[in-house]
Amino acid sequence: MTSRSSRATARPSSEGRAVARTQTLLPGKDGIGTVRRTTLPGGLRIVTETLPSVRSATFGIWAHVGSRDETPTLNGATHYLEHLLFKGTRKRSALDISAAIDAVGGEMNAFTAKEYTCYYARVLDTDLPLAIDVVCDMLTGSLILDEDVDAERGVVLEEIAMTEDDPGDVVHELFAQTMFGDTPLGRPVLGTVDTINTLTRSQIARFYKKHYDPTHLVVAAAGNVDHATVVRQVRRAFEKAGALGRADAVPVAPRDGRRALRAAGRVELLNRKTEQAHVVLGMPGLARTDERRWALGVLNTALGGGMSSRLFQEVREKRGLAYSVYSYTSGFADCGLFGVYAGCRPGQVHDVLRICRDELAKVASDGLTDEEIRRAVGQLSGSTVLGLEDTGALMNRIGKSELCWGSQMSVDDMLTRIADVTPDEVREVARDVLEQRPSLAVIGPLKDKQADRLRRAVS
Repeated sequence: MTSRSSRATARPSSEGRAVARTQTLLPGKDGIGTVRRTTLPGGLRIVTETLPSVRSATFGIWAHVGSRDETPTLNGATHYLEHLLFKGTRKRSALDISAAIDAVGGEMNAFTAKEYTCYYARVLDTDLPLAIDVVCDMLTGSLILDEDVDAERGVVLEEIAMTEDDPGDVVHELFAQTMFGDTPLGRPVLGTVDTINTLTRSQIARFYKKHYDPTHLVVAAAGNVDHATVVRQVRRAFEKAGALGRADAVPVAPRDGRRALRAAGRVELLNRKTEQAHVVLGMPGLARTDERRWALGVLNTALGGGMSSRLFQEVREKRGLAYSVYSYTSGFADCGLFGVYAGCRPGQVHDVLRICRDELAKVASDGLTDEEIRRAVGQLSGSTVLGLEDTGALMNRIGKSELCWGSQMSVDDMLTRIADVTPDEVREVARDVLEQRPSLAVIGPLKDKQADRLRRAVS
């Protein structure tokens, strides 16, 4: 992603040396939607988007660490650590942390992904200083006590069990394993029962120290916020914790998962007594930095992104074979996935799979019609704007953009990129992606003959 404008200023200290660098990344209109970035001397980046017309603010801290940064024995450590940062600091107990935000009617949460972790709080604009203090305290002052590690172990195991009870979630984990094998991208974000049971307090504490240095963090705030005030409050919070950067900080290592992608045509089947069979058919996609991602987004929308999409019409509307059917893309730093999901009665899994394969083949060879592309461009444009209608979504956008791309793109620029996608570009990316031999993951009550037939389906 590229920023539309960049105006930088350095604020000198009393000794005359620069202590921070501030840039206007997106000027906004009449001060509305202005995005600024300040980089503190220790490397901590702070980005804000100002919307004076709202009465809320969302504050978040993004860590450049996810499950793909774990070794096999540390699988699940990133998510485990996410839980532990809520358990108490030198200033606050776990109850103090939650009570502080509850008392002002705010909400606080976190999430862990393959390549990043985010902690955030959404509050009234007048309560933003409290949110900044609480979240910064969690990120810089966590105690990670032995008793908390032991107590939270059971909570994480329950979360794994809850996920295992939802085959619609499990099949996506199974598909990642099918595509990436026993590599960081192929392992579950939550870890496994075995890895969670063996993780120790010292392992998690070392992981915390290594990956939560300010050079690996991005602070993001959106809503009725003043950039200079946010910077001042964040800086104060990090300085009090003595956490503005270490001389021995380890740079974020480049990620290369392309070699992890396994040979196409692999099939993973999980025999389980479920009411539906859950199917994911897919192949390698595009990295999130690939300029063709805009065309792939249009293709994905037209193929399986809504009620008028090819797959929805063919599988559900015309034949009534599934309630849920859609396509999706997952873009990582260096590789990606394209997948089609469907949930159907076990006896109809072969028909659903055949139709999905037929539609992928048709689009790969013949492309989409101009009408399908026009409709997909409109749908994707509208959903992009509607998805940014609250301060939480805006904080996610600027925080993730800074962490993953190191720059910002305005909504208008995004809409322009989508509108500029041509039918030829969509057809080209359809050939590049959809003509690859697919792999398959299925969960359901599969009989031996069904399993053999499914294995042959992608051969």
